Amino acid sequence: MKKEFKAYTGQVTDIDLRQFRIFKTVVDCGGFAAAEVALNISRPAISMAVSDLEARLKMTLCQRGRAGFFLTDEGRGIYEAIVQLFASMEVFKLQVNGLHSFLKGDLNIGISDNLVTLEHMNISKALASLKERGPDININIRMAPPIDIERGVMEGQLHVGVVPHARSLPNIEYFNLYDEDSYLYCSNTHPLYNVETLSVEDVTVADMVVSTYGRTPSISGFTQSFHTTAQASDKEGIAFLVLTGAYIGFLPAHFAERWFEKGALKTLMPELFQYSTSYAAITRKGAKPNRIVDTLMKLLIND
Repeated sequence: MKKEFKAYTGQVTDIDLRQFRIFKTVVDCGGFAAAEVALNISRPAISMAVSDLEARLKMTLCQRGRAGFFLTDEGRGIYEAIVQLFASMEVFKLQVNGLHSFLKGDLNIGISDNLVTLEHMNISKALASLKERGPDININIRMAPPIDIERGVMEGQLHVGVVPHARSLPNIEYFNLYDEDSYLYCSNTHPLYNVETLSVEDVTVADMVVSTYGRTPSISGFTQSFHTTAQASDKEGIAFLVLTGAYIGFLPAHFAERWFEKGALKTLMPELFQYSTSYAAITRKGAKPNRIVDTLMKLLIND
């Protein structure tokens, strides 16, 4: 019975690649029997794959039978073309892998103020590792209030943000990083500095500076409210006013430590007036894949 060949369209499919691989193995092994072991598939399956390939290419590739296995001229040409194809595929893989190991582009980060003094803060370490992996990455850092960072991430102006995790917005992914402890402070020129036994009333009637973007923590077990007479957009602004001696205010312990150790600041009833803030790295939900961002997030979260 004469073989009926179908025209080859010139489009290589996954089936073609499988048949190419089988045919190449048959040739490399010198026949169907040896290829059966190398491919770990049955001889009838190998024969069918080669026959289908011949039909696909509209040519006879090899002769097999009692006389043994040998290639036709067309088969030898196809074999050489297949060898070149697979070699080109390996070059392609190497090029792709090279791209995967090469990071280049912009990285826009928004960070809440004064986190650099947090001892276990690993943003700097993560950025250092990122720079080693991608020396040509252009890093842009914006220090801003959390609400501006969240907006920047949602609008796509920032790739990554680091903010207090006080709320969860629907369009943002949150990845918890670490906690920050804050206490209530006054300066060494404030009237409360030298008061040995403080009462809650002493504290709550004093002029207080608060953050314009953060909610003043409640005083557990008490109904009194603070006497707020000043506001600041960031921790540094709060520190400025506290150091005037006219105000008290909450500051992160790591940030206030430089003044606390010198006696310039004092904590006020730290067993009561303290709170912890969880910080999270944020990205926009549904954002386009970005290898630089993905690499940084892995460094931040897995460190």
